[in-house]
Amino acid sequence: MHSRFKRYGSGPALAPVSSDGPPREEAAGSLSYAVRDLHRAFSRALQARIVTHGVSMGQWFFLRVLWEEDGLTQRELSQRVGMMEPTTVTALNTMESRGLVDRVRNPHDRRKVNIYLTPKGRALRDTLLGCAAEVNDLSVQGVSPTEQGIALSVLTRMIANLGGTSSSAVPEVDEG
Repeated sequence: MHSRFKRYGSGPALAPVSSDGPPREEAAGSLSYAVRDLHRAFSRALQARIVTHGVSMGQWFFLRVLWEEDGLTQRELSQRVGMMEPTTVTALNTMESRGLVDRVRNPHDRRKVNIYLTPKGRALRDTLLGCAAEVNDLSVQGVSPTEQGIALSVLTRMIANLGGTSSSAVPEVDEG
């Protein structure tokens, strides 16, 4: 049986196999490739669920931030999501045309525009967060709470090692 995937090391994770032949040597046993593949799998699974509600992955990131803090400027929103401002403008144009957000000129600084969720944009919150929870639950099937805690702790430390920040504090896990 031919598979497009190869196991990473001795664990159960699968590495992509090039269609040209054997697996890429740099991918075999590479944590960075496994994390990238996991990210893609999460994204595909979430996209498949939220698209039925008329929301793209790009819009999802902006909605998540606005559900936490409505009324940010376009620049603040770009920074929080980690996207370039032209990309943000394009996404906001679509979201505004779909009735998910309103742009409001800032009363204190007319050069700034604040972004506010509409009732329609706010109403998507519980449904879309439910989609995300469903994907998360699916991803950890067969993974014990202890293993989940260890994985989260390790990934959080790796993010910090590479100069990134994690959006949530992760408690230390007792490995004994």
